Amino acid sequence: MHVAVVTTSFPFGFPGQDAAGTFVEDFAAELAKQVEVTVIAPALAPSIEKGGRLEVIRFPVPTLPLSLLDPTRPSHWPLIVQTLWRGLRAVERVAARGTLSWILALWVLPSGYWARHAARRRGIPYCSWALGSDIWTLGRQPVVRGQLRRVLRQSRLRFADGAGLCRDVERLSGKSCLLLPSCRRLVAPRARAPSVSPPYRLAFLGRWHPNKGVDLLFETLAMLCDEDWSRIEAVRVAGGGYLEELVRQRAGELTRAGRRVEIQGYLDRDQAAALYDWADWVLIPSRVESVPLVFSDAMQAGRGVVVTPAGDLPDLVRRHGVGVVARAVEPAAYGEALRAALDLDPASLGAGIERARAAFDVAASVSLFLGALDREERGG
Repeated sequence: MHVAVVTTSFPFGFPGQDAAGTFVEDFAAELAKQVEVTVIAPALAPSIEKGGRLEVIRFPVPTLPLSLLDPTRPSHWPLIVQTLWRGLRAVERVAARGTLSWILALWVLPSGYWARHAARRRGIPYCSWALGSDIWTLGRQPVVRGQLRRVLRQSRLRFADGAGLCRDVERLSGKSCLLLPSCRRLVAPRARAPSVSPPYRLAFLGRWHPNKGVDLLFETLAMLCDEDWSRIEAVRVAGGGYLEELVRQRAGELTRAGRRVEIQGYLDRDQAAALYDWADWVLIPSRVESVPLVFSDAMQAGRGVVVTPAGDLPDLVRRHGVGVVARAVEPAAYGEALRAALDLDPASLGAGIERARAAFDVAASVSLFLGALDREERGG
């Protein structure tokens, strides 16, 4: 079997800005232990890398990351057209070799658009793996929603990494969708056990974007009283994004008020593991979410989480007993959840964290994926 992995999420030389890319990189490497894999991904300069069963072909695009391209801005249209055309050509060139068994698109747009085009021309089956932003952001635009539906309906198989997202894919496409968890491997081993009593260390890692709730987090921190802060050793906020000015402004205000808030930028895989090792609790204040990579990261690191009721997060946290769920996606409710976490012993969550960690494993996801392909090839 030879699988082409067509993706816009693959490490492109800016460590820490490509968290989803590290997941795709791990998935492709694990998949290549069992089948031939060709990854086709955008980059600022073309290149081909080959090692064992894994080949990585990078085609040139005018700008990265592609997530910053906005189809509602006319000034971006020339860049979007160039990117779409170059992606089509790159996937077509690999499909023309005549060796591919399947094409896997991560994610529905634009990767699924490229996969669908090559599949129709060459008669190669393709499948698509949906991202939350595919369905919940791009899907709000009428013209783009039609493209999403076409790509999904013509996919031989559809995957998503959350149960709620699967249901939304099924509603949009009218076809079944399979749950396929996404996760990455943290390199550094766990060295520090979480503290058993306050003051606790709190960590946030993610895009500084409203969907990830970093602004909601700072509103919550500003609402905490002196007694609350006496049970917090420090808060570290890592990542980056277009809310950077707000993040640094709010952090500065808290620091001047005597609160210990530390800002870190983008973190590579080892640095992320070090942050989790430092922390006692991982904060996930998302507004829009499926199952964020940071959740599986926290489970690997043996850390409890404080989450909002977004996507699959409340079900996962309650089912496994790995943290605290806020009653609503708003600062006051998240503050209540944070106070409840400060009253808990994070070490008491160990058994639940181990159960959850077992559910997020790269090798297990690859086995599920290959099993689905095998059943499809055998006629269901």
